[in-house]
Amino acid sequence: MTRRDATVRREAIRLRGRVQGVGMRPFVFGLAERLGLVGFVCNDAEGVAIEVEGRAIDAFAAALAAEAPPLARIDAVERRPLPPQGSGGFVIAASRDGGAVATAIPADAALCESCLDDLFDPASRFYLYPFVTCTQCGPRFTITRAVPYDRPNTAMAGFALCPECEQAYRDPRDRRFHAEPLACPICGPRLSLYPDEPEGSSEPLFPIAAIGAALRAGQIVAVKGIGGFHLMCDASNEASVAALRHRKGRESKPFAVMVANPASLDRFAIPEAAERTLIAAPSRPIVLMRVQPGTLAPSVAPSLTRGGFLLPYAPLHHLIFHDLAGRPEGRDWRDQAQPFALIATSANPGGEPLVVEDEEARQRLAGIADLIVTHDRPILIRADDSVMGGAAGGPVFLRRARGFVPDPIDLGEDGPCVLGVGAHLKATVTLTRGREAFVSQHIGDLDTAETLRFYRETIAHLTRILDVSPEIVACDLHSDYASTRYAESLDRPLMRVQHHAAHLAAIAAEHRQSGPVLGVALDGHGLGDDGGNWGGELMIVEGASWRRIGHLRPLALPGGDRAAREPWRMGVAALAAIGQAESAAARFADIPLAAALAARVASAPTTTSLGRLFDAAAALLGLRTHQGHEGQAAMELEALVREPQPLPGGYVLADDVLDFTPLLAALAVPGIDRRAGAELFHGTLIAGLAAWITAAAARLGMERVALGGGCLMNRVLAEGLSVALERQGVRPLLARAVPTNDGGLSLGQAAMARAV
Repeated sequence: MTRRDATVRREAIRLRGRVQGVGMRPFVFGLAERLGLVGFVCNDAEGVAIEVEGRAIDAFAAALAAEAPPLARIDAVERRPLPPQGSGGFVIAASRDGGAVATAIPADAALCESCLDDLFDPASRFYLYPFVTCTQCGPRFTITRAVPYDRPNTAMAGFALCPECEQAYRDPRDRRFHAEPLACPICGPRLSLYPDEPEGSSEPLFPIAAIGAALRAGQIVAVKGIGGFHLMCDASNEASVAALRHRKGRESKPFAVMVANPASLDRFAIPEAAERTLIAAPSRPIVLMRVQPGTLAPSVAPSLTRGGFLLPYAPLHHLIFHDLAGRPEGRDWRDQAQPFALIATSANPGGEPLVVEDEEARQRLAGIADLIVTHDRPILIRADDSVMGGAAGGPVFLRRARGFVPDPIDLGEDGPCVLGVGAHLKATVTLTRGREAFVSQHIGDLDTAETLRFYRETIAHLTRILDVSPEIVACDLHSDYASTRYAESLDRPLMRVQHHAAHLAAIAAEHRQSGPVLGVALDGHGLGDDGGNWGGELMIVEGASWRRIGHLRPLALPGGDRAAREPWRMGVAALAAIGQAESAAARFADIPLAAALAARVASAPTTTSLGRLFDAAAALLGLRTHQGHEGQAAMELEALVREPQPLPGGYVLADDVLDFTPLLAALAVPGIDRRAGAELFHGTLIAGLAAWITAAAARLGMERVALGGGCLMNRVLAEGLSVALERQGVRPLLARAVPTNDGGLSLGQAAMARAV
């Protein structure tokens, strides 16, 4: 006991951060009892409020941070002395309303081990119940409409607790104390099937058995989950996977694969140690890893060597795998490799938002799924599965959503409330409050009325749960973006932010870089301040200002936006750049327009885009002339690489303009092996970009460089460039908190607007 603890004192203690809905109040209650303290704890708009009295307050305060529940994140412990009151006992008081909200709703979390034990324990009242949960797991963000995070503000408001659940909910010594999604088979949500369940289906396990039977029979099942519906089928059954592709209209984009447990990963994947850790986190993202050859249907990830894998995170997922395993008793099966894997892809036909409502599922998924499994707990907020990978020694996001949203990004200092409205593709929005930035879940491409509705709903929901009103709105320079038009419709001061500057500002913001930041932004397209098509830019970003100091040599962009969907057009542009336009007709003999396009390529607009350079390389190597989804050609080119090989003299660097024309000439040589060409392409890119960046860093006296833009999702490029820079004494900064593609753009917009 410290000297200060020798006398009875009373303090008000404020906890800020992710402190609601994570078991903080029962933890505080137990800690106070253990240390013989009196007082109370409650939730309020700012977080968790505590008043505590006794002789061990310093020990109590130290333990708050050191022993906090696993899902908690304590950003601040604020202490204020009060006069002792001599009150007896410690209680959990009712939540307080009123005042500006300064806390946040927790992200959704995967089923914890304790609840998993309950799920498969015949003696538990939660045995085989598909909605078992406690304060350490289950849905949070997706079922919450307002704060404080209390049951009346969630999708569970309509489910009255039975006496046993009520007792657990009120008992601070129970791990389900104030677990807002708490329910049991007596009082909670229930599964239902569509088409209608046949006679005799009232047996509680019937829906699970029906799902298992459908999957074994090769059928497609739509399953209502945490943030929306999944479409599921046997990932080893080529006929089933091909049927899903046909019905969903998803020609080639890879599907995610769910396996039963960590032990099952090795049957279907070749995971690295960091990937094993990432996939088993409570956030349960989809994680990209190498596919074990010959274990999955060819249509799961066509022409790729890496695929997305995830583990079960909802009780229903575990019950499905339990049924597929033959409903074994005991727990051994949970730790043993299982021989089945399931496609688990978002149920969003035609690029529309994720399906979340039961009637919507019956209308939109009936033509895709043979069986639809719903339940009567509403999903209030859509949230796709997050997608992650690893690069350059750390995790990276390809899509940030369930399991991570709405966790804030700490910007290091207070600032005005700003709304960053994001891009047109892979849209997200960012709302700042104080020193925190709240980046929304992945919304999608703003091409349909349904997605735009979801976009507006997301902004309204973020504004409501954060209890703020933006003082400034930041948008892209591109006037045709739906996000820009939305920003223009608001009655707020508007700041227009250049696309690539926003990419780099997002990285600077998450790494809390003050002062000027050197960066390279590499992507498919962004509007330059000269009205041109940019995508390979060397810049300096500082606060709200930026300066372009270099770029890739412009290449013709025949057909404008069509070139992004038809790589053969960039192949023609590459041939023209090396003086071989006349060979286009023969090189692309199956494309009648090739000769005509080559004849007028000199009059086409130009682009500095590295993304389009990837397309040109894929076309020259005969890898792909058309692509069914964004980045397909680049992904297939990356999949060929075993070891990048730089081409001597493959680039020219002059006056901060980086020219890869010599590389294009090498790739245009007839008969070049595709793998050798892909390795030359990646190796030369890495060497050229590293030389370009280090020359600028040395001239400017800078030791750090931000690497941003969608091309950095290419693991070979990101890792190779990072290593090359580090060898030259330049420290690379990569996006870790948000996607490096347009999904992170809203953060950069908001950061620049805050600095005005």
